[in-house]
Amino acid sequence: MTVRRAAGRFAGYDALVLTAAIWFLAKFLRYAFPPLFDAFEASYGVSDAVLGTAFSGLMLVYAAMQFPSGVLADRLGSVTVITAGVLVATAASLALVVDSSFLVLVGAMLVLGAGTGVHKTVAVRLLARAYPSRTGRALGVLDTFGAFSGVVAPPAVVAVASLSLGPVASWRLLFLVAGLVGLALAVTFRVRVPERVSDDSVGEEATANERDTDVAQYAALFRDWRFSAFALVTVLFSFTYNGLVAFAPRYLTTEAGLTTATASLLYSALFLASLVQLVTGNLSDRVGRLPLIVTTLGLASVGLVAFVSLTGTGNPILLGGLLVTVGIGAHGFRPVRGAYLMAAIPDDVAGGGLGVVRTLLMAAGAIAPAIVGALSETVGFRAAFWLLATTIAGASLLGCMLWLLDRD
Repeated sequence: MTVRRAAGRFAGYDALVLTAAIWFLAKFLRYAFPPLFDAFEASYGVSDAVLGTAFSGLMLVYAAMQFPSGVLADRLGSVTVITAGVLVATAASLALVVDSSFLVLVGAMLVLGAGTGVHKTVAVRLLARAYPSRTGRALGVLDTFGAFSGVVAPPAVVAVASLSLGPVASWRLLFLVAGLVGLALAVTFRVRVPERVSDDSVGEEATANERDTDVAQYAALFRDWRFSAFALVTVLFSFTYNGLVAFAPRYLTTEAGLTTATASLLYSALFLASLVQLVTGNLSDRVGRLPLIVTTLGLASVGLVAFVSLTGTGNPILLGGLLVTVGIGAHGFRPVRGAYLMAAIPDDVAGGGLGVVRTLLMAAGAIAPAIVGALSETVGFRAAFWLLATTIAGASLLGCMLWLLDRD
């Protein structure tokens, strides 16, 4: 392949590459905070409870941005909203470069939640329009980039611990690099992507219908019972996934008796399973979305039921294999979910409609760790994880119902 042909092929996918790179950076910044809690405690003298509350604030602001970012994308265009979000997150990241008080850290975390919170909803909308015949594949790439940030962030925190660049040292160096990368991505995205997507996607020719969009139009989507049922599927899935991700290592050490190192290794494998998104996203464009939704959710359900049932064996290979099975099903569902929603929501309210659903699922995901944590202290971790298995099984049954009725 000649250099010219290779450049031509990249030019066709530059919108996808840049959008996915921004998503990787957004998720990287989020996943970098938990590994830094020890450093924050040493620097600021605050407790785990205070740090956990600050991180919950970041996640709640992130969740709250889903709907308004979608509405803004319907009115101003996807490119404008994504670029603004990157710049806001970049400013928050760079604010952490200089030595400052704990209140500045908390403020920066909240601003990061706002800046990164506008991306996913609007990115799904943009990619669905930029690659209409390959939406599933594009969303598979997007979600895989985001998931791999969870693999990269912890080692990156360790790598910078003993490094310095002038007055910037340790974890502050991490945010300096992230801020500079964010600036480069924002400029490149704003210059390149408007050339790759239609005017409709960048808001240069917003229709009168888009300008007159109000909340009632988004609420009207839920009058279609199929849409409401699938929204419930995504909420149940999000509850299960976030509860599992928050406490899987702790569950493996307390209930299965595994060492912390082994539990951490198995936990990393859960994220590595995200590679399946490239496969399921591509398949959804070929074989249909509902069959894959049922397959992936069913696999996650069976895997999680077996995982909880066999916890007492304490076998790391068996439990690791089952955790990876859950990961394959859960990660495989994500790009198909986005493709299904974008096909179900009318174009003129695509951003806000997706934003409504993502607000619901992110809210369910935000409360899941609190519920699992509370149950673990009252009735035990095993019972809490049975709740997670029940909610993902419920999502699978709803998906089956939608598929069967769709075939009729």
